[in-house]
Amino acid sequence: MKLTMKTLLLAITFAVFVPAALLQAGEVPLPNPTQPDASYRKSLNQWKAELTESRKKNWASLAGLFWLKPGENSFGTDPGNAVIFPTGPARAGVFTLQNIDVTVRLLPDAHATINGKPVSESKLQSDSPGPATVVTMGSLQMYVIVRGQRIGIRLKDTESAAIRNFRALEWFPVNLQYRVTAKWIPSDGKKMIDVPTVLGDVEPTPVAGTAVFQINGQEIRLTDIGGDPAKGLFIVFTDLTSKTETYPGGRFLDTDPVANGTVVLDFNRAYNPPCSITPYATCPLAPRENRLNLAIPAGQKYDRAHGHH
Repeated sequence: MKLTMKTLLLAITFAVFVPAALLQAGEVPLPNPTQPDASYRKSLNQWKAELTESRKKNWASLAGLFWLKPGENSFGTDPGNAVIFPTGPARAGVFTLQNIDVTVRLLPDAHATINGKPVSESKLQSDSPGPATVVTMGSLQMYVIVRGQRIGIRLKDTESAAIRNFRALEWFPVNLQYRVTAKWIPSDGKKMIDVPTVLGDVEPTPVAGTAVFQINGQEIRLTDIGGDPAKGLFIVFTDLTSKTETYPGGRFLDTDPVANGTVVLDFNRAYNPPCSITPYATCPLAPRENRLNLAIPAGQKYDRAHGHH
């Protein structure tokens, strides 16, 4: 068909003005839907700032993790103690483990408090179910943790060099391609999967269900390992970036509640576990079901030169 000048001008006019009108009416997508708007970026930056502060305050401050033996476990800086602290008095007191109960007896040189009170002896509530009883001795804080069959003392130093030298967290560029809406497939309430931990344990863990979605045309399934669909899911996963750019053991991802059979997974909010910055954390690793055979270059990166495995 032969094009006249009039036909050509009409075609150009349609191409220029009709999409603009549709865009104003909200009937066509934005030119680059992978880029966030100002509201999204503000929310994401606030979340990153809160995560950074939490890592610095709650995890960079860790100064020790000591598994207790049955009976008495003396503690202090003296090498003759069963539990050797990095700072403080030579002999500060004794932790006694009997069955699953831990008590502490503080010596006068400790100048310590238990939950803020100047008492010298007390039974210590663990972090499971919590809240843990906190013993404070100068800049040191200590409390009982339970991990599987292990019972130990976690030690924090609020004036540690790790806090002063804390490095900024590193992130991939924000890309909304990795913010997906997944179909939620609930479990029957009986399904369990094995979740490995950095301690070398394997914990049988009940799952609420599985999120199913696509990235680059590939179907992906991720299993929740401890969340509540009514409040939000908790997922630990690895992908191909775990070999080079992200934490090898897996990244964490929290979601909003499941709604109408779907859940939003925003991998721009994927973050490293505390084990990435301290050897004294006890983190779950990605279960076999959540080890993905594709790269998700979104969320937090991992500094292999300065991090912990």
